[in-house]
Amino acid sequence: MSKESILIVEDEEKIIRLLELELEIEGYQIGKAMDGIEALEAYRSGKWDLILLDVMLPGISGIELLRKIRAKNNLTPVILLTAKGSVEDKVSGLDFGANDYITKPFQIEELLARIRAVLRMCTAPSMEGEDDEWLNTADLKVNVKTREVIRGESEIDLTPKEYDLLLYLLKNKRQVLNRDQILEAVWGYDFYGETNVVDVYIRYVRKKLEYGFDTRLIHTVRGVGYVMKEAK
Repeated sequence: MSKESILIVEDEEKIIRLLELELEIEGYQIGKAMDGIEALEAYRSGKWDLILLDVMLPGISGIELLRKIRAKNNLTPVILLTAKGSVEDKVSGLDFGANDYITKPFQIEELLARIRAVLRMCTAPSMEGEDDEWLNTADLKVNVKTREVIRGESEIDLTPKEYDLLLYLLKNKRQVLNRDQILEAVWGYDFYGETNVVDVYIRYVRKKLEYGFDTRLIHTVRGVGYVMKEAK
């Protein structure tokens, strides 16, 4: 099996050296870039399984680089490295399609766990058989290979994490899922700090998936969690 490749985009040399050492020990193949322009060239000239992207970069900012990547409809997973308290960067990054973020300073074990979780979620669809290319319930259809989400005649635009959440609910439709189950499956690690992250993302997905439609698909089970099912 070939090694998964990770592009590290970071302008602090000490952090790059640490990440390179730790990730190579874990068996990843590593590429490096220390500014936005160099990173854009590395992205265009290589094939990457994941990008670790610092937000504060010389040349082109991390958010602008992410926007350029997603503008090409590229689905390469991206984890942002953000400064403590930079809420605007986190929100902008998620809106532009980042799969996750981690705040500096971080523990390497947590970063490794997030990398494994994102890679697991992003490669899972390719393991589906041809007959399972489309998942559906009611008038909702999700293509697990192209990540298209369609309800009725409308195409729904989701961020990578919103898509991961929807896909998990859809794969387990009619099953009541508690918040811990959803956190483990979608985020892949113990989520510290923002304990209501599941509820927040459920609201995001509901707004995009149900606004303007007559029936709800994601239902709250009070005191337990959520379930995706057709309304009776």
